[in-house]
Order: sequence, then structure tokens, then C-alpha cells
Amino acid sequence: MKSPQISVVISTYNALEWLKKVLWGYAQQEFRDFELVIADDGSTSDTAQFIRDFKAQVDFAVQHIWQEDEGFQKSRILNKALSACRGDYVVMSDGDCIPRKDFLKVHYDHREPGYFLSGGYFMLPMETSEAIDRPSITSGDCFDKQWLLARGLSPTFKLRKLTAGPFLAKVLNAITPTNASWNGHNASGWKADLLAVNGFDQRMQYGGQDRELGERLMNYGLKSKQIRYSAICIHLDHPRGYKNQASIDKNRAIRSITRKENRVWTDYGLTQIKG
Repeated sequence: MKSPQISVVISTYNALEWLKKVLWGYAQQEFRDFELVIADDGSTSDTAQFIRDFKAQVDFAVQHIWQEDEGFQKSRILNKALSACRGDYVVMSDGDCIPRKDFLKVHYDHREPGYFLSGGYFMLPMETSEAIDRPSITSGDCFDKQWLLARGLSPTFKLRKLTAGPFLAKVLNAITPTNASWNGHNASGWKADLLAVNGFDQRMQYGGQDRELGERLMNYGLKSKQIRYSAICIHLDHPRGYKNQASIDKNRAIRSITRKENRVWTDYGLTQIKG
């Protein structure tokens, strides 16, 4: 089987209704030479059944990489998914981020040796998140400003992410003060580079494990490129029961050492995967 140009890694955990909307978004992509690699941190069997049904309906490959539920182990399942990727280029996002139809084309067109790409998201309130359905994803209406405002979204200057054309998006990418970091909800890079730094640090749970990966990529010599106004995905609202201060503090300490010691490699990454 021919390897795809892009492997798309999507993380999920027992959020099937949101995952459905995200996968419907990938079914609408203009760029078609990709595979989906779903990094599942222990979801129940209903998720697996939907993925099997979805796989039979689309013209691109879908891999479901699953591990037992042992609490928040996102870094570990992302490493397993990364190992399974067949493409040379990897786009990473989350199972609560619906991609606009040009999402993968933007990542493909902006990819460049020596760089990783940093995107963002447009966050929706719960009312609007629940209003999005398959027809609004298929038609693209869920990315339309007026459609969203009519379904509970409050007006905000951040709507420019959805309304900017290619020229304005390029300008906004250039002038935004936001750091072009590796953002787990919307980032991409060469698989070889991700392997060279040993993937995600599996000691890290919620709170910055994606940023730490990006810091090691930069220590490795890569530069980052800002595409937050070009590669568009909308973020569905949800509670964060896994968020806790102890995890955040632990991750901050690991990141501090990565920066202070200019670390490229983690001893707790891809090479630690068992099964």
C-alpha cells in the first residue's frame, strides 16, 4: 500500500459525539492524500464501533490506536500513534477540533524542511458546539460567522480567524504576538524530526506536554512557522476533569529543565513504548 503524504494524528478519550463531528470534518478535506491515526487513550467500545463504521465509508485509511484506560496518558498514546504513522509528514490535532475543508491543504502547502508549523483554534461555547451537526459540517456552515452568531456565539475580534482571506491571514500570521509553539490541537512537522527528539515525554500528563515537545524540536535546530490564521479548526467546548495543579507543576518543572539544559532528547519518549 502506498504511503500517504500526510498522517493525521487525532487524540480522543470517551468523547464520541465530539469525535464524530471531527471525523466528519476530515471527510470533507480538499487535500485527500492522507491517513487518520486515532490516538485513543482508553475509550469504551462504542468509539471503536463508530470508527469501524466510519472507516468503511471513506476513501482514506483510518488506524485506531487504542490503549487501556490508566488515567490521563495522552503522551503515551500519542507516541504509539506517531510510531504507527505511515506518512513522512505528521499533522496533530485533537478529537474536539473540527477542521475546515482547507485545513490539511494549508499544512501541506506550508510544510518546509527545517520547520514545524504552529496553528491555533477558534473556541466555541457549549451551546454552539452542540448545535453543530453533520449537515453543517458537510456544507461548511459551521465555519460561517453568521451561522455561528445565530447559534449562541458572542461577537469577538477573534472571529477574524474565520473571516480572514488568504492575504489578510498571511498578514495576521506575520504580526500576531502569539508564540509559534507546538500546539497539540493544531501543529505539524516531519516524522523524522519528531522521532529524532524521541516524541512526547511520557512523564507529562495534562499541561504543556505539547509545548515541551516543541521546545526540544527547537533545541534540535528547527524553526517554527505561524499559520494560526490560515489553518483553521473550531474547538468544541467540554469539561476538563483531568486538569489538576500537581500535573501542571510537574510539567512546568520538566519544561524548565528542557529549556535550561537545551535538551533535545527525552529518555521517557517513544523508545519506552511497550505494546
